[in-house]
Amino acid sequence: MSHLSILPTVLRDADLLETCLRSMGLSPQRDVQLQGFGGEQRAVVVMLQLDADIALGWCRSNDGSLALVGDLQRLSRSRSLEPLLARITREYAARDALRQARAHLSDALVCVGD
Repeated sequence: MSHLSILPTVLRDADLLETCLRSMGLSPQRDVQLQGFGGEQRAVVVMLQLDADIALGWCRSNDGSLALVGDLQRLSRSRSLEPLLARITREYAARDALRQARAHLSDALVCVGD
C-alpha cells in the first residue's frame, strides 16, 4: 500500500517555485489538497499534476522550507521524475541567486548569458 511521503528540500519561497514551474511550461496549482492512496490527503502550498494519477506537492515545514510531498510508490514508476526535479531545483537556484544579487547589488547590472 502506498501513501504520501514528505521529503525535505532546500526550497523556501513558494512564489519563486511557482514562477519557476510556470517558466518551465508547467501548470502548478496553489493551496490545494494533494490526493494520496485510499483517500489520504495533504494540504500543499504548490502542486504539480504530472499525469492523471501522479502529482507532486510542496508543503511548508516547521523550519520554513518547502518539503516535497508525493506518493513515492506511484512516483517511482515515472522515469522522468528525477530529471524533472533536478531541472526544477536548478531553475529555482538560478532565479534565487539572481534575486539575491539584485537585492544586494542594487547598483550593479545583473544578467544571464554569454
